[in-house]
Amino acid sequence: MSQEINEADCSEALHRVFEYLDGELPDSERGKIAAHLAHCAACLQQYDIDTMVKGMVKRSCAQESAPAHLRGLIVQRITAVEIRYVD
Repeated sequence: MSQEINEADCSEALHRVFEYLDGELPDSERGKIAAHLAHCAACLQQYDIDTMVKGMVKRSCAQESAPAHLRGLIVQRITAVEIRYVD
């Protein structure tokens, strides 16, 4: 199957690769990224590198636990709502 791959497709695929790796994308988006990776050697190579790095970090840090205060700060920041007004 011949499919034209453009820079915008690559940009989106690489921008969302960690969501793809972590299984955080809806099925429709996951399929779109998977299809792109199947046809784009450059993005597939970056995906493979990201997969290896993620695996190495997981193996290297498996015995480490984040301090309770750091965990609390992270949870606070990802659940906080910030509203900014621009004039």
